[in-house]
Amino acid sequence: MDILRNIEPKEVLKYFEEICKIPHGSGNTKEISDYVADFAKERNLEYYQDNLNNVIIVKEGTANGEAVILQGHLDMVCEKASDCIKDMEKEGLDLIVDGDYIKADKTTLGGDDGIAVAMMLALLDNKNIKHPGIEAVFTVDEETGMYGATAIDLSMLKGKKMLNIDSEEEGIFTVSCAGGNVTNSIFDVERVDFDGKAYRITVSGLTGGHSGVEIDKRRANANVLLSRILMSLKDNAELRIVNINGGFKDNAITVESTAKVCVSDCDALESLCTRMENAFKNEYASTEKNLKVTACECEYEKPMDKKSTDAVIAALGCAPNGIFEMSSEIEGLVQTSLNIGTVKTTETEFNIGFCIRSSIDTQKEMLTQRIKALTEILGGRITVNGDYPGWEYKKDSVLRDVMIEVYEKQYGKKPKIQAIHAGLECGLFAGKIKDLDCISFGPELLEIHTHRERMSISSVQRTWKLLLSVLERLSE
Repeated sequence: MDILRNIEPKEVLKYFEEICKIPHGSGNTKEISDYVADFAKERNLEYYQDNLNNVIIVKEGTANGEAVILQGHLDMVCEKASDCIKDMEKEGLDLIVDGDYIKADKTTLGGDDGIAVAMMLALLDNKNIKHPGIEAVFTVDEETGMYGATAIDLSMLKGKKMLNIDSEEEGIFTVSCAGGNVTNSIFDVERVDFDGKAYRITVSGLTGGHSGVEIDKRRANANVLLSRILMSLKDNAELRIVNINGGFKDNAITVESTAKVCVSDCDALESLCTRMENAFKNEYASTEKNLKVTACECEYEKPMDKKSTDAVIAALGCAPNGIFEMSSEIEGLVQTSLNIGTVKTTETEFNIGFCIRSSIDTQKEMLTQRIKALTEILGGRITVNGDYPGWEYKKDSVLRDVMIEVYEKQYGKKPKIQAIHAGLECGLFAGKIKDLDCISFGPELLEIHTHRERMSISSVQRTWKLLLSVLERLSE
């Protein structure tokens, strides 16, 4: 049953509901990509579909004006409640209307970014809306690393203005974002027996958070705190590292980290851990109410030799972490940062995973070079993966001026202009299209990427009206 059929804007929510019937989690986008391509075929619209499932649809304008790029991503995050038995790889969503909100029964809704797809399809399908030429770009696998936007060929596009419909707060226009990469420091380790007792030291109970948008919240990183304990312990006792493991995602501030060590002086270790816990609680009194440092004796395993131990402790202890520089253009914006997101140890290797972010590409490169220099002087090597460019703030923006003007007329107030210290596909597009003028916006979406995700109907109505008004203004 089509439960959204009588809800305005009908032309948008019709397509949103159709999209929700198609499984389209990240990495599972062939069916929805074909749906969009077939949509273009049926309407005799020029389109391109690549082997990654990205789709571009071109529609001639109904009025004058340079072509405008519209962009959103086809994939969604598939999460569900613990008691949900739906197979999101094969089954569509069960939509529910709850007052002003649309949600899905016990699963994510995929409003991020299904609403962009629905708005673009509605616009492409309508013959009565006044607009300039439209170049609608549907990318894939944004949620797992922006792989579609990274690889897509945009050489056929003519537009220099882009509306990215992938923000979740109405009334906020995003105009800049950070670029980034994941840099890994890797060290080969040798192991040899050591005459000492084995202990497991754990830093836990931290708040954590997103390493981009929450890097400025003064939240502790468990890998960093653990490195401080190990450096202090090394100064007070003979120490060998067995392993260090902390964090699961490079883009998350680590909440727990554990080191297994062999130590010659057990009393020194235990008293040090108590002192360091008190010091950390004092340093992070406002953000880390549940911080704990524990040490317990455990089963002996052959540790690293002294040379490997020293290199590992130095690499982790001297590695930069946190905010490096604030923006001089936008007050309160973190410009450049890095996060020690993961630390992993195998029998033969030790690996530190850094998430580097900057809205200035040269500063991103500089931090990568610093990690490389530190790693190599300690005998290690680095790898760099998933590099994507930043989206620098454009001081003079015709598109921004138009959107502000239209927004003020519609809403009777000014929008909030913001830059974010996280990655958006806009950065990749800006790197591919010279002099691109771009803004990201969207309707209100709450608790995205959880089974509680919901989308405001009234906000969709206002955002759709805003989009149409902006396009009409750009066609003058």
